[in-house]
Amino acid sequence: MPHWMQEVESGIFCIDCDYVQPRLACAYIVLSQGRAAFVETNTSLAVPRLREGLSLLGLKEEDVEYIIPTHVHLDHAGGAGALLQACPEATVLAHPKAARHLINPARLIQSSRQVYGEELFAKLYGEILPCEENRVRIMDDEESLDFGDRHFRFLHTRGHANHHFCIYDESSNGIFSGDSFGIAYPDLQENRRFIFASSTPTDFDPEAAHDTLDRLVNTGAGKIYLTHFGRLDSLPEAAKDLHHSLQFLGGLLEETLEKSRQGQSDSQTLEDDLQRRILESWLDELEEQGQTDRNRLAERLKMDASLNASGLVVAAHRALKPR
Repeated sequence: MPHWMQEVESGIFCIDCDYVQPRLACAYIVLSQGRAAFVETNTSLAVPRLREGLSLLGLKEEDVEYIIPTHVHLDHAGGAGALLQACPEATVLAHPKAARHLINPARLIQSSRQVYGEELFAKLYGEILPCEENRVRIMDDEESLDFGDRHFRFLHTRGHANHHFCIYDESSNGIFSGDSFGIAYPDLQENRRFIFASSTPTDFDPEAAHDTLDRLVNTGAGKIYLTHFGRLDSLPEAAKDLHHSLQFLGGLLEETLEKSRQGQSDSQTLEDDLQRRILESWLDELEEQGQTDRNRLAERLKMDASLNASGLVVAAHRALKPR
């Protein structure tokens, strides 16, 4: 098996999509009775690797039954259309609020190009293809689905995004969590677990995110399959760390709201300050664990700090808009 592919549980394979850098974002191939399901797709640039992973498992594109992006952020669903095109028997399973963006990704493409610019957008995401409407199935909250001898249950999980769901796989007693159970990069797990919540734009809601953590723990699941990155055990203990992370982000959001109300700073100044404070908090935590190369770690985490800061500013502006 190649270095970018790992069996994390019987019949569940983690595929490193090499998005931005190795071991940052993954997708999963789930097997059952000779059929396959993809959970997450990453970008269209990752689709060749996903197809190669399928081939290494002795399966063909015709054997893919489901493609399941947890939400439509492009590092999770940007390749859904391309993968669907390659898998003629597959159906995309989507959150009710995500389906329309998968069918017509024009707004996603436009907003992302505005953020990244044409050149970087193409480098990160490649081409984003639409999904055929008649091949997209909406999954309601608590809806169940049999996949071979597996049983999936879909849980709508607000906090990170309003169009996010997680998938509880009863067979493995594990949850595919997308971005709802934080980020834990394997290379930063040295002396103890290092995990943090994601507040990326545009729907971050700390209270809803706290509720989601409790809901996922209360399933009784024994493991989480993170998109960023890989399998994580000991859910209750990890959830405590994530509640602490959300409290920190919630406090920063309240400060940002107050500064915005008073007109103290422009958005970019607010964002720069938040990015610095978020990054410093992570570096301090890692240093307490014995990871002292702050320059290397800052380089590793600067993108996440920037995205979290941006999400807090967006959330503050949203809260101040007249309803």
